[in-house]
Amino acid sequence: MPPLSASGVDRRLFLSSLLGAAAAAGLSGCAGSSAADSGTKGSTSAPLADKVPSGTSLKISSYQGVQQLQFKLAGLTDLPFKVSSWANIGAGPDVINAFRSKSLDVANNAGIPPIQAHYQGYDAKIVAINITRKPNYLFATKPGSDIESVKDFKGRKLAFSQGQAQGVVLLRALKQAGLAYDDVELVPLTSNQFLTALQAGQVDIAPLANSQSPAYLKQYGSKGAHTIPTDVVDLLSLLWAPTSVLADKAKAAAVAAYIPRWAKGQVWAYEHPDVWNREFYVKTQNLSLAQAEAITELANKPLFPPSWDEAVKWEQETADLLAEGGFVKEFEVDSLFDRRFEGIAAKAVSAEYRK
Repeated sequence: MPPLSASGVDRRLFLSSLLGAAAAAGLSGCAGSSAADSGTKGSTSAPLADKVPSGTSLKISSYQGVQQLQFKLAGLTDLPFKVSSWANIGAGPDVINAFRSKSLDVANNAGIPPIQAHYQGYDAKIVAINITRKPNYLFATKPGSDIESVKDFKGRKLAFSQGQAQGVVLLRALKQAGLAYDDVELVPLTSNQFLTALQAGQVDIAPLANSQSPAYLKQYGSKGAHTIPTDVVDLLSLLWAPTSVLADKAKAAAVAAYIPRWAKGQVWAYEHPDVWNREFYVKTQNLSLAQAEAITELANKPLFPPSWDEAVKWEQETADLLAEGGFVKEFEVDSLFDRRFEGIAAKAVSAEYRK
């Protein structure tokens, strides 16, 4: 993808027009069908059923097979509903597209995809929260780079995905360093394009997940690539689902039954790093044991807050930050949270994993 105009105004107009084109391609019918589904099947204000009706099924995201493996290793496979498919989908834009096509019912993402979906006119809500206190991302340089700090990002090309966690981490880092959006060149990419862009020198910097950096440095560290850690965190890891799914009483009950197992699976992986390193990182991701251990050393302790107030505040700050840059319009994020599910995850874990 060619670099954007040096003008911050042009850059934001380009991003907005790009987003608008994507939305226009499929949202006029999909948003309407969501509303229709909500009208025919119930309301998201209806109390959750105590029991999942027989025959209920969900299509659940499980990027790189993480969810199934956690459930298998932790003995959490006794789901009171059928999983009709485990979708290998992780990136926020891909999840939104899967929601639109009704090929996915519930997904795990960061805080920014629900904001992006709202901006695109798609109705979905957050149903579970995991608070992250340590950075999940760091900034990687292209090979041969002389960049040593975030302040050195000025005038450089930065990989930017406005619909993913990596995007908001970058914006927060720029703000913390006192850099305006017009001080840098934001190159719109999705996170699965970041590594290729770095390798080709198309961008100077890209935010990488902690799990990605060891392999990248192993390949390009000798050529001058390095990482720039910061204390910027992306606070929210969450479950969310289309409003049409949550307005279906049977599916909403299934989502409520899924949440405790989602929470317990993360706790199990955190408490059994040696097993998780071998079974996931080494066996499925082809990393060395040393690389796996380096990743889990940086892992966040799962924290499931009984109250979502902090999460709502953080989500509002994120939406406001995006609005300041012209990437979305201002709105109140309270509408993104389905409070019927508040506290379900917290009740499923021991006190040390409640925020």
